[in-house]
Amino acid sequence: QVQLVESGGGLVQAGGSLRLSCAASGGTFSGYAMGWFRQAPGKDRDFVAAVFRNIGSTYYQNTYAASVKGRFTISRDNAKNMVYLQMNSLKPEDSAVYYCAASTVPVAVQYHSSYEYWGQGTQVTVSS
Repeated sequence: QVQLVESGGGLVQAGGSLRLSCAASGGTFSGYAMGWFRQAPGKDRDFVAAVFRNIGSTYYQNTYAASVKGRFTISRDNAKNMVYLQMNSLKPEDSAVYYCAASTVPVAVQYHSSYEYWGQGTQVTVSS
């Protein structure tokens, strides 16, 4: 069983930055695909970013939603069982609850249905 706990959300002005953290416990963290998703009120849970390695590979790769590419950066620290989301140049439309997710199978990482484990979420609010 994997447990995920997000932190780092808050209120920030447009153009500002926030860094979200996700602490993982249980399982073999280095083998998991880790993703960030977000959900605004009344909307679907959308993919933000993921970091994963293909089966048999030692290299991790990142992928991003078009809406955040160039502004957000996902990273992981396997020694600390942590994954991060650095968010720069924030916009009001980035406001949402942000969720950390883990998948034991690194496929279709942009789809929330691919992930078995989820954190409780952290609120990000960007004021204009």
